[in-house]
Amino acid sequence: MTLVTTKEILEDAYANQYAIGAFGVHNLEIMKAIIAGAEAAGAPVILQTTSSTYKYFEMPYLIALANAAAERSSVPVALHLDHGESLKHVMECLRAGYTSVMIDGSRLPFEENIELVKRVVEVSKSVSIPVEAELGTIGGVEDDQVVDETKSLFTNPEMAERFVHETGIDSFAPAFGTAHGAYREEPKLQFDLLDQIRQATNVPLVMHGASGVSEESVRKAIGLGVSKVNFSTELKDLFAEKLRSYFVEYPAENDPRKYFLPAREALAKLVEQKVRMLQR
Repeated sequence: MTLVTTKEILEDAYANQYAIGAFGVHNLEIMKAIIAGAEAAGAPVILQTTSSTYKYFEMPYLIALANAAAERSSVPVALHLDHGESLKHVMECLRAGYTSVMIDGSRLPFEENIELVKRVVEVSKSVSIPVEAELGTIGGVEDDQVVDETKSLFTNPEMAERFVHETGIDSFAPAFGTAHGAYREEPKLQFDLLDQIRQATNVPLVMHGASGVSEESVRKAIGLGVSKVNFSTELKDLFAEKLRSYFVEYPAENDPRKYFLPAREALAKLVEQKVRMLQR
C-alpha cells in the first residue's frame, strides 16, 4: 500500500481509545525494524523524522525508502515531520511527499505561535496533509534543541481550546509532564490537566517523550485522549547497545550485513512491544 496520512489512523485511534506509535527513524536499518515490529503487532505505524534527520538522510533517499517500505508493508504506514521549525521546513516535506507534518512554534509568544500554525495549516490542508502543533514547553533534548526541564511550561487548557479552534490543527501535543530524551526518574504526569485539555480541545492528543514512561502511565494517558505516542531515545539506545555488544564479541568483523542484523532484530522486538502496549 502507499503511505497514508496520520489523520485517517489517528481519528480511529482517538474514537476507540488506543494509540498509534510514532518512531524516530534515522537510517534504513531502523526503518526496516520499525516496519517489522509494527507488522508483527498487526497495527499501523508512523515513521517520524526531524528536519535535521531528513537533511542527514538526504530527502530523495528518505522518501524513496519510506515509499518502498509502505508499499511492502502489510500495515498502514505514515511519514511524519516531527518538530518542524519553520514554514520552510514544512514546505520541503510537503513537496517531497510526507503525509503528516508538525510545526513547533511553542517557543514563540502565544499569538505568534497561532499565526505560524495557521499559515502551516492553510498550506498543508491545500494538499490534504494533516498538521500537529504544540502549546506549552516540553522539556529535555529534541534534535538540536535543549529545554531545561525546570523551565518547561504546562499547557493551559483554556489557551489550548483557543489554539486548536483558531488554527484548525488535526492533532495537538500538550505539555503535561513528559520530556524529550532520557528520564532521570519516572516523570510525574499531570493526568487531571490532560483530561481538562482533552475536554477543551476534542482532537487526538500526542504524547512526546514517551521513552522511559511506564506502561501504566502510557495506558492512562491513552484513556484521556492520547492517540499518538512518540518514541525515539529508547530505539537509539538499544540500537547502539547492540552494536557495541556485537563488536565486543566480534572485534574483527567488518561486514555490515552481519553487525547490523542483531541490532535491527532487537529493535523490531522493542517496536512490537511498544505497539502492542498502545493497542491493549
